[in-house]
Amino acid sequence: MRRGSGSTMLLATLLCLAIYSTVVVVADDPYRFFTWNVTYGDIWPLGVRQQGILINGQFPGPDIYSQTNDNLIINVYNSLDEPFLISWDGIQNRRNSYEDGVLGTTCPIPPGQNFTYILQVKDQIGSFFYFPSLGFQKAGGGFGGIRIYSRPLIPVPFPTPAGDYTVLIGDWYQANHTTLRQTLDNGHRLPFPDGVLINGRGSGATFNVQQGKTYRLRISNVGLQNSLNFRIQGHKLTLVEVEGTHTLQTVYSSLDVHVGQSYSVLVTADQPPNDYPIVISTRFTSQILTGTGNLHYSNSGGLAPGPLPGGPTIQIDWSLNQARSIRQNLTASGPRPNPQGSYHYGLINTTRTIRLQNSAGQVNDKQRYAVNSVSYIPADTPLKIADYFKIGGVFRVGSVPDNPTGGGIYLDTSVLGADYRAFIEIVFENTEDIVQSWHLNGYFFFVVGMDGGTWSPASRDQYNLRDAIFRSTTQVYPNSWTAIYIALDNAGMWNLRSEYWARQYLGQQLYLRVYTTSTSLRDEYPIPKNALLCGRAQGRRTRPL
Repeated sequence: MRRGSGSTMLLATLLCLAIYSTVVVVADDPYRFFTWNVTYGDIWPLGVRQQGILINGQFPGPDIYSQTNDNLIINVYNSLDEPFLISWDGIQNRRNSYEDGVLGTTCPIPPGQNFTYILQVKDQIGSFFYFPSLGFQKAGGGFGGIRIYSRPLIPVPFPTPAGDYTVLIGDWYQANHTTLRQTLDNGHRLPFPDGVLINGRGSGATFNVQQGKTYRLRISNVGLQNSLNFRIQGHKLTLVEVEGTHTLQTVYSSLDVHVGQSYSVLVTADQPPNDYPIVISTRFTSQILTGTGNLHYSNSGGLAPGPLPGGPTIQIDWSLNQARSIRQNLTASGPRPNPQGSYHYGLINTTRTIRLQNSAGQVNDKQRYAVNSVSYIPADTPLKIADYFKIGGVFRVGSVPDNPTGGGIYLDTSVLGADYRAFIEIVFENTEDIVQSWHLNGYFFFVVGMDGGTWSPASRDQYNLRDAIFRSTTQVYPNSWTAIYIALDNAGMWNLRSEYWARQYLGQQLYLRVYTTSTSLRDEYPIPKNALLCGRAQGRRTRPL
């Protein structure tokens, strides 16, 4: 549907409501409707005007509020001058990778047109975020928070907080995203970022509290490459949730949040009534960027005395030990009433081990990044759509090997095949001097181990097979490894990528094709009726409306 005037947008929205309101009457799970207009606009995140990507005029974009099993109908109008897609970091899109919003599964929304995402947050709770997935647009904004609340009768392992805040943190460039993209397209690395932001501001983001009450902060690192340390002067952070999993309620003075990760902490306003600095700073960098916000007591007497709270800088062991301390709360309920620990993953035998090693190098005198020596290049048709229509020559299953080859980097459309309902082990091996962060769409996984040095089968002796954290994004420290276990219970085509965004853009990603021959809706949904078709699928039919 082409966007013309405001009346056209309103008509389309009403039509969308009419179509889906008929479903609400008969469906068990509620529907929530959103209409978003994506535009360019002036923003001043670091005090200098630049062009940003706005959603409904907002930077960052509006939060999505939902409850377990809700259906989210999100009508997105692309008023930019280039194609656009939104992806949903941590939303599993169960049985429905067509809605995943990445180029391997979903056709881009052309300029001046719209597309309606139909998502269900099936069996999920927690804190996540959305972001633009195409063309390095993430560097311009277009991101926002996602909250999935527990259903009313499902117990939550902490009292209802007095307030609940989204805290989006990340590194930031003053250059336009198109300039950064051109730098990468020309085969060069990006310079160091210009600053770090809290909710779109280098300083001044304020969170209001009342003395004696406790608040939930949902912290997501929506940046491009840097791990950030988060802290509040004079206040402790009690960790309660990581990407949809309730955790042991460990208390920290500061928290490392690696790029692409999300955490929920409880903060009690138990100090004298003042304004207390909230500080974020880059980790593992020679130059340290710092951003500040403000925890404002309602009866504040002014700025709290003392310097900004210091945090760790380059210490890897500090971060590694903190990561190992983050564990599942086995007795707490998740999205369902049964305890999270009722799934005994440590008693299940893995059927396959995949070792994935990241690397950097030159191809045709241009900078590229790779996984097991393969640097991903997009196909001319979304892989999932090509799979549905059985269009040959778009991709090849097995185009990336299961283990590092040690060879030079080469270009291909990397697709790793996997069996539906298998239980597998993936080992991320980082032989570089950077902190890597890996995300898998469509899934949560158990982070069973991480350590320095080289992984070997003997490394399994130190795995946590009881209460490992269950999440969708994990870090790998320099010259280290991280091991995860995954139950492949979500059929589809799923993006596995580096959250270090320049690396993702220049090839450090692949797709995991979790395949079943079943045509049952219990295993996988067919292509959506409203799916956009592009590339070699253009002109084909989805399903009758």
